[in-house]
Amino acid sequence: MFQLTKEEYDNLMLKNSTSSHGGRRTLPYVFTEQGVYQLATVLKGELAERQSVAIMRVFRAMREYISQNKQLLPQQELLQLSARQAVLEGQVREIKDNMVSKTDLSDFMKLFDQGLSNEEVLILDGIPFKADEAYQKIYRSAKSKILIIDDYIGTKTLHHLAHSKKTAKITIISDNSARPKLSLAEYNDFLTENPGRNITFLQSLHRSHDRYIVLDEGTKNMKAYHCGASSKDAGNRITTITRISDIDEYKTTIKTMLNNSVLQLR
Repeated sequence: MFQLTKEEYDNLMLKNSTSSHGGRRTLPYVFTEQGVYQLATVLKGELAERQSVAIMRVFRAMREYISQNKQLLPQQELLQLSARQAVLEGQVREIKDNMVSKTDLSDFMKLFDQGLSNEEVLILDGIPFKADEAYQKIYRSAKSKILIIDDYIGTKTLHHLAHSKKTAKITIISDNSARPKLSLAEYNDFLTENPGRNITFLQSLHRSHDRYIVLDEGTKNMKAYHCGASSKDAGNRITTITRISDIDEYKTTIKTMLNNSVLQLR
């Protein structure tokens, strides 16, 4: 059994003062070893860490007491107590090792403190961004060419591309499989709002399951990104864009797809 001190019990009561049914939660003063482990796995954060330390302190004291009073305990019971204590100490260490602190999530917490919801977060090269800003940052960095390989495109795809350099040559390889599809009327509206721009649309012919963004293809500045979701869905869910470090394996495939048939918007 493990008994909480009055201060520790009051802290837990304060942390768990109300239940989901509006009533007051009650916590026992005494826990079995299994109960202690369950308590530590449920509670997270600074308080849980203090309780884990308290658990270790109590069972260390118990070990010392047992060691000093071995003659009072049957040998079999002594062995069982020692084994159970070793298991519990290992469980507590595992909890502390897997515990995520606010410091570990500092970049995420800064975003949430700014009023962003988790659905708006996109992880670009390990750094959290607001989703729309992440795509715009990528497209702005292109010096001369932007290539998008994505079977699901929409007006948001065009909106992101509007933030690229006006001189950038833009190509979209897609089967336009979204529902609804990107329409010719929507593309013409984009051209009206962004004079001087032009996008080449090619069919992907169902060759690519994933989504990719390629910048400055065929130049020394070429970069490629693997996208966890279509840009048209940016902000709907948490997703990730990762820069591909070794792009040599992709170059031949990209050149081949640039010879695909034209995609006709309707």
